[in-house]
Amino acid sequence: MEKSENAFLLHGKPVREYILKLAENSNKEFAEKLNPGVENVLGLRLPDMRKLAAEIAKADWKAYLADAPSFYMEERMLQGLVLGYIRPDGNIEEYLSYVTRFVKIINSWSVCDSFKFAGGRKYMSAHSDRIWEYLKSFIGYDKEYEIRFGVVMTMKYFIDDSHIDELLELYDNIRHEGYYVRMAVAWAISFCFVEYPEKTLEYLKRAKLDDFTYNKSIQKTIESYRVDGDMKTCLRNMKRK
Repeated sequence: MEKSENAFLLHGKPVREYILKLAENSNKEFAEKLNPGVENVLGLRLPDMRKLAAEIAKADWKAYLADAPSFYMEERMLQGLVLGYIRPDGNIEEYLSYVTRFVKIINSWSVCDSFKFAGGRKYMSAHSDRIWEYLKSFIGYDKEYEIRFGVVMTMKYFIDDSHIDELLELYDNIRHEGYYVRMAVAWAISFCFVEYPEKTLEYLKRAKLDDFTYNKSIQKTIESYRVDGDMKTCLRNMKRK
């Protein structure tokens, strides 16, 4: 195990002490089932993690990230959560360098999906073009969680008029057999369908997705309460055998 001590102290104590204290009221068994194959899961509750991340973000968060431990899955998640609570300055490249460091330690879908960009809508709008290109680069990687990060984040932030056509094309060209990549693509396409039903329906008719991802995309779309009954019937008839 890594040492719990590092240069950063929150109110005089290492962050791991807070994490292990929170673990006393965790649901470790449930979290392990949600993250099969992931080692060193504590099962901390996300609201508790967010509260801790917000506290770190108010302090010297750069010192924390400089040598933050990553032994527990939740320690990895915490680093991403902190990056969502800080107040980034105008140096987008510096901020993205921190995000990249986080992406490289992602080891589960829950660590990946809990991330959000800092600065709110104003910051995202000011740096939209750069962040779009940044996220697209991950979709072109060959590692499972780096691709998933690109897929999930483009789904969260870029399903809009300016990006929907390229977004569907990007998803369609992903060729990775990782379960968490394929599930992310299916999830993202279902979100595209909710926002752009006609455009996404036409896309599905010509999609080059593998059968698993294609059928999961349809399944997740059918499960949405924002898709009407007639469209759900149409989609069921489009499933591949």
